[in-house]
Amino acid sequence: METQSIPIEETRRTHSLPGAHSTVSVSDSHLLWRRALAFIGPGFMVAVGYMDPGNWATDLAAGSKYGYTLLFVIMASNLMAILLQHLALKLGVASERDLAQACRDHYSRPVNISLWIFAEIAIAACDLAEVIGSAIALQLLFGIPLIAGVIITSLDVFLILLLEHRGFRYLEAFVMVLIGTIAVLFGIEILLSRPEFAPILHNLFIPSRSIVANPEMLYIAISILGATVMPHNLYLHSSIVQTRNYPRTPAGKREAIRLAGFDSAAALMLALFINAAILIVAAAVFHRSGHTEVAEIGDAYKLLSPLLGFTGASMMFALALLASGQNSTITGTLAGQIVMEGFLNLRLPAWQRRLITRLIAIVPTVIVTALYGSSGTARLLVFSQVVLSMQLSFAVFPLVQFTSNRAFMGSFVNRAWTRILSWIVAVLIAGLNTWLLVQVFR
Repeated sequence: METQSIPIEETRRTHSLPGAHSTVSVSDSHLLWRRALAFIGPGFMVAVGYMDPGNWATDLAAGSKYGYTLLFVIMASNLMAILLQHLALKLGVASERDLAQACRDHYSRPVNISLWIFAEIAIAACDLAEVIGSAIALQLLFGIPLIAGVIITSLDVFLILLLEHRGFRYLEAFVMVLIGTIAVLFGIEILLSRPEFAPILHNLFIPSRSIVANPEMLYIAISILGATVMPHNLYLHSSIVQTRNYPRTPAGKREAIRLAGFDSAAALMLALFINAAILIVAAAVFHRSGHTEVAEIGDAYKLLSPLLGFTGASMMFALALLASGQNSTITGTLAGQIVMEGFLNLRLPAWQRRLITRLIAIVPTVIVTALYGSSGTARLLVFSQVVLSMQLSFAVFPLVQFTSNRAFMGSFVNRAWTRILSWIVAVLIAGLNTWLLVQVFR
């Protein structure tokens, strides 16, 4: 990509998320655990994107059709995510720029505008899946029509404004409570489903040849990979990690990267548990009972309680879906603000930025829901994942390029082995998503 030089004064004139930048205090205690507490939060906000409603359909399909076989794909995808999210947080801490700002600083205007358009489309597509997931959950739980559920879900923009006004920690705490709710509900679902733990452990760490040999299984495997690393998470993480008021010195930044890395890895391992739990429940309940074609969220909801013999199973499933969808819309809206401000250096009142971001997702969702109902929203979910696959590499490649550039990162530049591994992951993701797109359009 063509790059351009921008004076350092211009690149440093604005902070990412200026209203929250450096607002979370970090203890100066000599005890590591007290300093580490301040960095807990951003990783969990990012982890939301790895368990959003867009992932549920692929996990349900994988578990119901192939049992525990594709657990290894979830594990491999999660390891890739840990690497890429670490690069994102390192970029934010070391350069004090988020990924969108870094693109604006170093790429030519035509390239920059193109990347911004791709990012906005991807965030809108991701938001579509999250809004639809929440609307489906409201319909399953309370019988609310889909279109009304979509509109209700859109009101989360006001919740973000309220929580962020009280402090960024309140927003993080709300997200973490919802994640904990999802984890507890699926932990109960696993206990109720009585899965076989020996095959689970085997398939989690040892890949099966059938993943590659079976074209249909390979298709689902690549769908899981393509839906795992969300492009907006890379922009989001590189920004919100800067909300910590750590010393902006080489030593302070080095410790911030280390402690934020622990937060990110722990949160993504929790996301791994939740994604694996969805697949495990689907395998133990649907695959074992011969229901091998369960891919729709509504079908899973209807079958869970009868097959498990526990009337609350379906309700717990829907509550987890609602928590997942609501969490994802919050972080997706925040990512939309980061992208708009970072690429365009556009400064608008907070409520205007959030409203614009929300309308980009809500308007097409309302139109499709009104015209086609649940069948249309199901197709829209699939389409949103295709759009995400198309955009992913436009976030991953700049991220790897910037973090591997010594002139930009200084002493925090990627080491040789990290640089090689990062490029391998970037190329692998691009190749797999290209194959997936070819199959979808075919």
